Amino acid sequence: MKRFLIVLAVLALLPAMCFAQSVTEKKADGAYVASTSWVAAIAELAGIDDVVCIAPANLKHPPEYEITPDDIVKVANAKLFMNAGYERMMKTIADAAGVDKEKIVKVKTTNTLENLGKMVSMLSDIAMTQPQATERFSAYSYMIQQAREKIREKGYDKLTVYANTNQAELCQDLGLNVVAKFGSGPLSSDQIADAALNKYDLVIDNAHNPVAGPVAEVSPSSVILVWSNFPDHLGGNVLYGVIENNLNMLWNSGL
Repeated sequence: MKRFLIVLAVLALLPAMCFAQSVTEKKADGAYVASTSWVAAIAELAGIDDVVCIAPANLKHPPEYEITPDDIVKVANAKLFMNAGYERMMKTIADAAGVDKEKIVKVKTTNTLENLGKMVSMLSDIAMTQPQATERFSAYSYMIQQAREKIREKGYDKLTVYANTNQAELCQDLGLNVVAKFGSGPLSSDQIADAALNKYDLVIDNAHNPVAGPVAEVSPSSVILVWSNFPDHLGGNVLYGVIENNLNMLWNSGL
C-alpha cells in the first residue's frame, strides 16, 4: 500500500514537473512580449515592433485576462516582458518557475505626453531602438501639441468638462477644463444630480467601460464623447491612431 501511494504521488506531480521542464528548456531569448495591447502600443511607440501580446487585443478588459501555461512559456522565453503591474496575470507570473524577473519591466499606462516620453525613453534604451523611438514619438508629440493649440483657438479650453476618471488625465494634458470626474463604476445618484444641475458642456466617457448614459437623460444639452485609452489591435502606429480618433470626435462634435 505504501509503495502504491508513492506511485500515485509521483504521477500527480508529473504535469507540474513537465511544465517546469518545458519552461526551463525554452529559455533562449525570443520575442518582446507585452501583457496587453496598451502596453504593446507604448512599446511600438518606443520603436519595438512585432510585439507578442498575451491578452487578446480585442478584449474589453485585457487586464482581467487569465494567463495560461502556454502564455507563461512565452513570458519565460521573452527578450523582455512588459506589463503595467496591475494585470491579474502578474500574480501567476511572479510565482512561476523559470521566469527571469530581471526581464520583467513595468510600463506605466497613462496617455499623457510626459509619461509616454518617459516610457518611450526607458524602453528604447533597453531595446536599442532610439532612432525609431525618436521618429515615432516626435510625430506623436507634434499631434498633441497641435491639438493643444487647436483647443485653445476654438475656445474649447473654456468649456466645462465632466470626465471619466480613466480619461481625465488625457483631457487635462490636452488643455481641456476638467471640472469634475466620474467613474469608473456606474454613476451614483449624487453624480447624476450633479450633472443635471451643472449641465456640463462636454462629457468624456471611457470606451472600455462606458457609464455616462444617465447624463444624456438629465443634461441633454451636454455633448457626450466616448474616448479610448488603448487599441483593439496591434501594429500600424496604433497608439497614435487611438488618440487621433479621440481628437477627431472632438473636432467633429459640433461644439
